Amino acid sequence: MIDRAPHSMPKETGWIEVIAGCMFSGKTEELIRRLRRATIAKQKVKIFKPKIDTRYSASDIVSHSEQSLPSILIEDINEVLNSSDDADVIGIDEAQFFSNDIVSICNKLANRGKRIIIAGLDQDYRGIPFEPMPQLLAIAEYITKTLAICMVCGNPADKTQRKTQSAERVIVGAADIYEARCRKCHYIPKES
Repeated sequence: MIDRAPHSMPKETGWIEVIAGCMFSGKTEELIRRLRRATIAKQKVKIFKPKIDTRYSASDIVSHSEQSLPSILIEDINEVLNSSDDADVIGIDEAQFFSNDIVSICNKLANRGKRIIIAGLDQDYRGIPFEPMPQLLAIAEYITKTLAICMVCGNPADKTQRKTQSAERVIVGAADIYEARCRKCHYIPKES
């Protein structure tokens, strides 16, 4: 992990934190941890997740370790702008499922003094940077890269291995379709 959270919290300004990594690396778990701490600090927190992600819950963000927090389901990232005026901290899970508009929206919100915490896959199943994560990483003040454990050899893993054959870039799933792999054990499956 590169950075767990801001060591010195900025004052009287907004900022962007990005938690990026492969599947099963603890991204959502870290997002939940930070959002819970903000709630304990009596900050007003709003959490958003894409409607497409219904793996564990239709309404909550849920980690693979079954930690969860209530969230607002959105189809379009622009909905965050209209729903965040009263929030101090804004959490966004599964950022890779949103359009590139997320970059300008996060900048606008941070410029309004909001703390934005975003979690998402930084690479797709082929190991290619997963838009819009590269742009979010570029504008973030704080970045956390999470690693999983390779399901083949036990090395640190930063790749998401798809276990099915499909050319679709986005297939929502969990351990039934994906597993974490290291650079050595990861391969691109044949596409049907």
